[in-house]
Amino acid sequence: MKVTGASLSRVDRNDDLYKHLIGVHQRIAEKDPTTWGPEAATEAAVRLNWVDLPESSRTLLPEIDALTARFRHIKNIVLAGMGGSSLAPEVIAQSFDRELFILDSTDPNYLAHALNGDLSSTLVVVSSKSGSTIETSSARVAFAEAFNQAGLIISEHMVVVTDPGSPLDQQSRHQGLTVINADPHVGGRFSALSAFGLVPSALAGVDVSLLLDAASDCKKNFLIDGTSIIDVAWLLTTQSQQYVSFIDADSGMPGLSDWIEQLVAESTGKSGVGRLPIAAEDLESASIGGAFTVAFHEMGADLTVLGELGEHFIFWEWVTALVGAALEIDPFNQPNVTEAKNATSSLLSEWGGQLPVLAPDFADKSVEIFGIAADLNSALQSFIASVQDGGYISIHAYLDRRDDARLQELRKVLSLKTGLPVTFGWGPRFLHSTGQFHKGGQQNGAFLQITGEASCDFAIPGSNFGFKTLVMAQALGDNRALAERKFPLLRLHLQERSTGITQILEAARSL
Repeated sequence: MKVTGASLSRVDRNDDLYKHLIGVHQRIAEKDPTTWGPEAATEAAVRLNWVDLPESSRTLLPEIDALTARFRHIKNIVLAGMGGSSLAPEVIAQSFDRELFILDSTDPNYLAHALNGDLSSTLVVVSSKSGSTIETSSARVAFAEAFNQAGLIISEHMVVVTDPGSPLDQQSRHQGLTVINADPHVGGRFSALSAFGLVPSALAGVDVSLLLDAASDCKKNFLIDGTSIIDVAWLLTTQSQQYVSFIDADSGMPGLSDWIEQLVAESTGKSGVGRLPIAAEDLESASIGGAFTVAFHEMGADLTVLGELGEHFIFWEWVTALVGAALEIDPFNQPNVTEAKNATSSLLSEWGGQLPVLAPDFADKSVEIFGIAADLNSALQSFIASVQDGGYISIHAYLDRRDDARLQELRKVLSLKTGLPVTFGWGPRFLHSTGQFHKGGQQNGAFLQITGEASCDFAIPGSNFGFKTLVMAQALGDNRALAERKFPLLRLHLQERSTGITQILEAARSL
């Protein structure tokens, strides 16, 4: 890895924190579970095998080769997984220019892209540590039913990646499905170089041994000389009080910022501290709000980190573990993630599985407003005015991230207009990423939810609700969890998605 940037001139290697990080670096290499303190030791003891993955995952390669040979005739690969189970394969596939449909949403419009395709030429990779994640389990049963209805043998169209002995492992083997087990002593967001990252990527046509080679070489180098990796951890801890922007534009690794976003946000955003990563489009908008900027291509960022994708995986996992020690938090737990899950379950129970009529406070053309202002411009202005000093805006879009992708422009528009740090997340996938930070990190966020009418729906076998109801329960469940914390909150609902997105973007640009 090559690390450059003006910020390196500010590194004080005689600083007490820097000296502490030198010791932490060595303890991580030794997989010392006490590195993050006594309260974190129990969990760390069963979460540190990510340190070995550049070497230990080589034992998976023969099994992966056999799997890819068996399914070589199938070109349409769908990955049903959330968070750590999907973000790494997505950046791997995009970086190697391979097709891999990432199903990490419960929006029926998005699901239709995969479920309404040619099922006879589709292979679904169900990827989950336990199989209990509602998004993944719902997708699994929906596809199983679709394959059955199409007269297809499920075992020829579905494979599973999960922890050994998990409920999903047992169910899948009982059904005769091919199962590849991951190392159970690796947490989801640190699993890029495990079976969770490698299996779907290989099925999409990537030579995953190249990732392991690069990661292993990188690890050997920073274990010999840890200066660069400790420099980066020190800078993220001392030169940013909260915001760190990552820019993967022109790096050849699209999606790397999104993978790092989950890794850093979910690992550090707890106990009222943390570093909120912002996946930015360019340097201009990345630095807004005083954010420390990191790029993977020379563009004048505070810090530039150059390397191959496999190197980035192990490098940023190690940096995140170092930052966790510097902030004195447990980087391996996620104490607030269950809040939105529990609220979703409560709503589904309250609704009896049927989505109720949700009357807005006001309506402005194609956009329904759940808030105090009667028109869209006033609603946005009031919402922005509610952001506390030093705070940030987080946009949550429970929509189709393929057909509704244009909405992502709103992040940069709002950031430039307001001078505030702004993050953007597709719901519900961000709940497995920045969702932990929103509730566990610094308590200064303001949240803009955008939901929309679905043009189709799919049943979830075994449940009394479909995907249209599920995605709205997830949106309103998180809404409830945020409202209970008294955060500024505005929900906009699109009666017609394309028109509504245009309307929101125009209103934001006119602020």
